[in-house]
Formats: sequence, structure tokens, C-alpha cells
Amino acid sequence: MEYEIVPSEFFLEQIDELSDESAGLIEKKLILLKKNPFRFKRIKGYGIFLFRIRFEDRRREKRIVYLVEKPKVKVLCILDRSSDYHKLREFLKRHGYL
Repeated sequence: MEYEIVPSEFFLEQIDELSDESAGLIEKKLILLKKNPFRFKRIKGYGIFLFRIRFEDRRREKRIVYLVEKPKVKVLCILDRSSDYHKLREFLKRHGYL
């Protein structure tokens, strides 16, 4: 079974700010995500099926955050690892996921 990838507008805006190399890497990871969204690490503590994909852009650790709601995978945003997910809770509340 393949899942439907649904990127948020915010995520699409964030991709435009990344290097070409990182954007290409994300494209490959999204293909893997479409086949099996449970292959990456789950983010615990939110009570929803939230996951993250690690990558690096311009020598900074980043995370793609996505939500699995079968048969869709909603790609929500890209976080800087340095923010320690503090902005994630605010983002999820603002968009009605929590």
C-alpha cells in the first residue's frame, strides 16, 4: 500500500529556502515515506502519530515533521534541531493537531 503525501503550504515555503542538495535529498526521503511512513523515528509525547526525518542543510541539523493519518501522510514543517521542538507544540496547536 502506498500512502498519499500531503505537504502543508508552510512546508513548501520552507523547502524553497533550502539548498538544492538538501531539496534533492528530501525528495528521495519523501519517496521512501510514501512507501512506508513508519520507517522513521516517532516523536513521542503528543498522542498522535507524529514522526521525524533527520537531514542536514548548510551544516545545520534539521528535521522534517510529518503526521500519519491513514491513508494520508501530512508533511507539516521543517524544524531546526537547535530549537529542541519547542516551536513544534505551538505549531501543532495553531493548526489544530493538538
